[in-house]
Parts: sequence; structure tokens; C-alpha cells
Amino acid sequence: MIRFTVVTITYNAEAVLQRTLDSVLSQTYEGVEHLIIDGASNDGTLAMAEAYKQRSDESEGDHKVIIRSEPDQGIYDAMNKGLTQASGDYIVFMNAGDSFPQPDTLEQIAGRCRLNELPTDELPGVLYGNTDIVDGEGRYLHPRRLQPPARLTWRSFRQGMLVCHQAFYARADIAKNLQYDTRYRFSADVDWCIRVMRESERMSLPLYNIGMIVANYMEEGQTTKYHKASLRERYLVMQSHYGRVQTFLLHCWFVLRTVFK
Repeated sequence: MIRFTVVTITYNAEAVLQRTLDSVLSQTYEGVEHLIIDGASNDGTLAMAEAYKQRSDESEGDHKVIIRSEPDQGIYDAMNKGLTQASGDYIVFMNAGDSFPQPDTLEQIAGRCRLNELPTDELPGVLYGNTDIVDGEGRYLHPRRLQPPARLTWRSFRQGMLVCHQAFYARADIAKNLQYDTRYRFSADVDWCIRVMRESERMSLPLYNIGMIVANYMEEGQTTKYHKASLRERYLVMQSHYGRVQTFLLHCWFVLRTVFK
């Protein structure tokens, strides 16, 4: 059976974490590993995570929970710890406050992609889908503004991050060899997704559009709080992959499109 590793990064997240934990535990798909990578929280986060692990251990399903709590050098350092420890066939990052839209989301993904019928070396390099935005209470707000294309390539992100990080399932053997670049404070996820897609293309592996909503994303975080700094850094990421001239011209077009829409 194909296994999914869900990685949740936490730090003092007790206000929003339970929704994420309940969402992962409720998945009907059997092959789930859930890594909780905590940055040495000093609120109730760890107690909440330990209670969740106990619930999981006592359940009959094939649902494995691993908790790791220690100081880190930021969210991308923590994500690298998750990559290193993951043992599934696919890795997806679902942070505190994010959730799966339905209890059978992972089961639908595996079924639509026919993952359990494929040899391991023929699995798609990336599985991706749509995202809904929710508020701090988990209530639906609206679909994510940027929508994934029918056919995704690493060049697609020239138009922005068309696939939300929480809706991007990377094949583990690729992902584990391409860690997040911790020189970036806000946009290492964009850089990482592009590098995973480029490596998938090099290996002649498809990027598979699941064609459904696969993540509820709570639109609060570092990139929202530090919006301008995030945009500047994302520009540098795009420049490193797509070149100076093309990145400049594309951003001129973004500005004009905003002004005249």
C-alpha cells in the first residue's frame, strides 16, 4: 500500500492545532504517517499532540504518529527535519490550522491516481490539487485565488505559486534529496516546489492533477504578516529559476494587469 507522510510544523499552536490533528486522524485511508515537528512549544501544544498520539495508538487503523520537539532555526529548518524523518511514499505539509476537506481525501487521491496499482518507480513525481481558504475557526471563506493548471510544469510558477504548498504532494525519494533552502525566510517553499518539479521532469515523471479540493488552508502566517518582505524574496526565487529578464518582464505584466483589470 502507498503511504502518505503528513508533516505538521508547530510552535505554540494550541489555538488552532486540534482541527488539524482531528482532520488527519479522521482519514479513512489506512497508510498514513503523521510527523509533528515542534519547535519546543511552551504552551499546550505538546500536551495536545501527545493526547492525539495516544488516541491514534489506541485506534485500529494503520495510522502512525511521531512527535519531535526541540528548538529549531525557523519553519524551513523544521520542515527539513520532517523531510529527513519521513518514511512514506509521498510527503505533504499541513501546518497547524490547515486541514483535509473530507475524511476520505487521501483515499480519493490514492484512488483517482491509481497509486496502489503502480510500481514505486512509476509513481508520479508530484500530485497536486485545489485549495479552499478558511478562517481561524476553520470556516470556509473562498477558493484560493490562484488555481492549479490542468497541466503543471516547473515553468508554471512563473505566473505565481499556482499550487498551494498544502496541496502539493511530492514523491518522497525526490523530496528527501531536495531540502528547503534555509537562506530564505518566507519563500523557500516556492523554491522547493520548483526544484521538485524540475527534478521530476529530469526523471521523466508526470505531475498529476488530482482534480479536486485537497486542502483547507488557513490564510494566516509569516507571508501574510510580512507581505512586502515575502514578495521581495519571492522575486529573488523566481529570478534564480527563470532568469532576470523574464522575471522582470513578468512582474511588469503583473503590475499592469492589476492596474487595468
